[in-house]
Amino acid sequence: MRHTWRWFGPKDRVSIDDMLQAGVQGVVTALHHVPTGTVWSPAEIARRQADLAAMTDGAPSGLKWEVVESLPVSEAIKTQTGDWRAHVANWITSMRNLKDAGIEVICYNFMPVLDWTRTDLAWRRPTGARCMRFDFTDFAAFDIHILQRKGAAEDFPDEIREEAARRFAQMDEARREQLAGNVVFGLPGAAEHFTLEDVRALLESYAPVTDAVLRRHFHDFLEQVVPVAQEIGVRLCCHPDDPPFGLLGLPRVMSTEADYAERVAAVDLPANGITLCSGSLGARPDNDLPGMMERLGDRVHFLHLRNVRRDTDAIRGSFFEDEHLGGQTDMVALIAAVLREEARRREAGRADAVIPMRPDHGQDILDDIGRGGQPGYPAIGRLKGLAELRGVELALSHGARP
Repeated sequence: MRHTWRWFGPKDRVSIDDMLQAGVQGVVTALHHVPTGTVWSPAEIARRQADLAAMTDGAPSGLKWEVVESLPVSEAIKTQTGDWRAHVANWITSMRNLKDAGIEVICYNFMPVLDWTRTDLAWRRPTGARCMRFDFTDFAAFDIHILQRKGAAEDFPDEIREEAARRFAQMDEARREQLAGNVVFGLPGAAEHFTLEDVRALLESYAPVTDAVLRRHFHDFLEQVVPVAQEIGVRLCCHPDDPPFGLLGLPRVMSTEADYAERVAAVDLPANGITLCSGSLGARPDNDLPGMMERLGDRVHFLHLRNVRRDTDAIRGSFFEDEHLGGQTDMVALIAAVLREEARRREAGRADAVIPMRPDHGQDILDDIGRGGQPGYPAIGRLKGLAELRGVELALSHGARP
């Protein structure tokens, strides 16, 4: 595996120096400041490449921008409204510009409205570490009583709805604002720019978009972008829904192995690939991560390795982000499946035999606590996760490499 690290640009509290000292081989980043739907220009791409090429003291870092995460797909494209055709054209232009700059792997997602959803961004563990958590009851309290989405109550089981009402009644105004801010943080862009009215308006724009309609729109998008990617030598890899089940009455089309298989088959070209995120997919008990790697591995262009622990075996339920070798995904079995896929690729002579991986998320530990970094992206917690994953990889491949 190629050991990469997500970086949010010059404002990231985790520096280039930190990445180097963690043993990172390549960088995963994006132009987060460029408005969704507009072109990523060669100049902006080059500026980001220059940002990560130097250490704090000006010495060369040796690091390169190797994976894009994410080149955002606009809500207009997903709903096929407004300037969606221009947005697709701009997405293709951005893809060409990235390839011209030497970047060949592009991660994206097709999640409506929210890129990811958590109710707690710094949940305290017994050790004192902090992690992100999705509490299904707290989310119900937000959806029913804070957002007051029409029909929200009917989307939850009776016992969850009743407990959500009790919790909401016990919340003071500060706690209600904190919960709303945590949920809205998953909106693309800066969370502070969005109000509950903005969220309601976005949800209203999806009123005519059923599950079947979103799947059709996704396939329309793939039919336009994948042939170009194949032609120019770019590997596209769609990220799963996070969490991988329905929220806010919105459709979900990338939550299961069947979803992935359907999307890959829709435009059956090698460029149409997968980001296998063990954390997002692992929040569902019916997703077999090592098995998915075995069966879909030839289309896995990017790996997110993290672990979650579910409170229940229900399809929709609470979970928290556990340590990388904790949680309920057998990480050793998953990495073993990755190494088998890489061996098959080397045997077939594929140029992409080594799959880029990043230690996704991590718990805030030691000096991470109080650093004020991007939620889920601590320095030391990810360093610990990367070291553990690297150790598993080395142990499994010991004596097997030529």
